[in-house]
Amino acid sequence: MTTTDVKRPPRILSIDALRGLVMLLMLVDHVREFFYLHAQVRDPMDLAATPPDLFLTRAASHLCAPLFILLTGLSASLYGQKHGPRATAAYLLKRGLLLILLEVTLVNVAWAGSFWPPILYLQVIWVIGLCMVALAALLWLPRVLLVTGALALMLGHNLLDGLVLQADEPGYVLWSILHQRGMIALPWGGVARTSYPLLPWIGVIAAGYALGPLFTGAVNETRRRAWLVGLGAAALVAFLVLRALNGYGEPVAWQPGRTPLASALSFVNLTKYPPSADFLLLTLGLGLCLLTLFEVVPARLVGWLCVFGGAPLLFYLLHLALLRLLYDGAATVGVVGASGRVEAGSPAALWLIAAAVSIPLWMACRSMVRLKRSGRWPALSYL
Repeated sequence: MTTTDVKRPPRILSIDALRGLVMLLMLVDHVREFFYLHAQVRDPMDLAATPPDLFLTRAASHLCAPLFILLTGLSASLYGQKHGPRATAAYLLKRGLLLILLEVTLVNVAWAGSFWPPILYLQVIWVIGLCMVALAALLWLPRVLLVTGALALMLGHNLLDGLVLQADEPGYVLWSILHQRGMIALPWGGVARTSYPLLPWIGVIAAGYALGPLFTGAVNETRRRAWLVGLGAAALVAFLVLRALNGYGEPVAWQPGRTPLASALSFVNLTKYPPSADFLLLTLGLGLCLLTLFEVVPARLVGWLCVFGGAPLLFYLLHLALLRLLYDGAATVGVVGASGRVEAGSPAALWLIAAAVSIPLWMACRSMVRLKRSGRWPALSYL
């Protein structure tokens, strides 16, 4: 064992395990994006046109962005406990800018299968990068202001839903980045699609940063778990109340269905772009409960998840490359359906494809985690 290994503080397994879980759910959803676009889903989903198995497959992925961004904020807080706010702000700024660059280059190439895609999609990596840049400034705020601002952005942004700007109106570009999904004309004639409006996600990363003090030596495990499950339960109760009232918190009202299952699906059929207050209450509430669960599950049972969670950026870039290779390879040999696309046979097949793809991803992530833990290449911390 090297001196670097001895000095390196241990990672928190529950955080890596939860991050690994949401990355695997993301993998399933991205398999759907490659191999099931003949049955594309809306946001929120059209229950009349979306079978329950496809609905549940898509809905499972709703945990991904909120929990990953929450954990990004939490990880930044843990980094700050070791290195101080100035170094943390610098790290967030540098990594945030790197993610933005990757989104508009490698990520878009993998999605489009072209080095010059007609539409530049600004999706989750873009918004995580912007959130990190924003957090580099917000982390200097007193904690009470940080928490207040986070709650206001997450739960109050739906008050802005009525402000819709047209492409020829002043402020359209900025508003399309902050809250309104839109198409932005680019100087060279292309267009960019803002898929993940920023404002509520800044609230999520700030909330994650505010959780950091729960993971210090001053808070014992029992108290931390009580706080996590209490916050998670409070979020779920708030979701149930708001959703049941069918008022503020979700633009699309739920309706009783012909069966209990239909009613339940309508109840949890929520808006992701931008994430409604109800969407964030449900996903973050479940996420905090899962984080509590991973706190008590034996390490030997979640170690394989921690491997994925220990190299998230490598996982993201590599899984898109693998899915692109699989799709293009199948298309080249003529494995296409009636839609002219490569089609998986059912939503269940998407989970099987994801399980198969996860095996080489796990091996690659394991190698990267070992390299990162060796401490020989500090720059690998960005992966």
